[in-house]
Amino acid sequence: MAERSIRQTTDGRSVAARLPKAERRHQLLDTALAIVREEGTDRLSLGHLAERAGVSKPVAYDHFGDRSGLLIALYRWIDTERMNTFRDGLVSRNPNAAEAISELASAYIDCAVDTSGDFHAVGAALAGSDEKAVVLQELQDQAVEMFVAILAPHSDLRPPELERRSIGLVGAGDALSMAVLRGTCSRADATQTFSSLIATCI
Repeated sequence: MAERSIRQTTDGRSVAARLPKAERRHQLLDTALAIVREEGTDRLSLGHLAERAGVSKPVAYDHFGDRSGLLIALYRWIDTERMNTFRDGLVSRNPNAAEAISELASAYIDCAVDTSGDFHAVGAALAGSDEKAVVLQELQDQAVEMFVAILAPHSDLRPPELERRSIGLVGAGDALSMAVLRGTCSRADATQTFSSLIATCI
């Protein structure tokens, strides 16, 4: 079902712009991310989002329910988008095993230790939220799927075994990233160690 938003033409007339619901949600999330980048998470409210996106408040509330729902949706979307972009880009280039392992290890560690990014800014705004823990588990599951998709062309393991090993690799990547954030390991050393672990697991 298409949703209607009101926009002004150059001569001041109001016209209705209609978008399918999925496209409207994508537009709203894009706008929410722009607000976070330009004004900070404190300015991210459903009312301000509706104003910036050129839709009525009920449209924004229909998609996200409340501010917490908006933050959760944005948190999930940011990480899903970057994982999908990385996975699809890497797979499309058909790298050899060494290249795939190196790029996967580097990208995973880099994303996890980037505390200045949009993902961490939105995550900080969700501190203490019970829903955040649920979403983090969903995102961890997606990370496992990404590892399987990237590593499968370079592994002779049966799919269930590769999935189990990918679960372990995601855990190892998270632990190495935490060591970098604590200052007990350099980013370069963590990436090298993670690359070695991936190579021995597939």
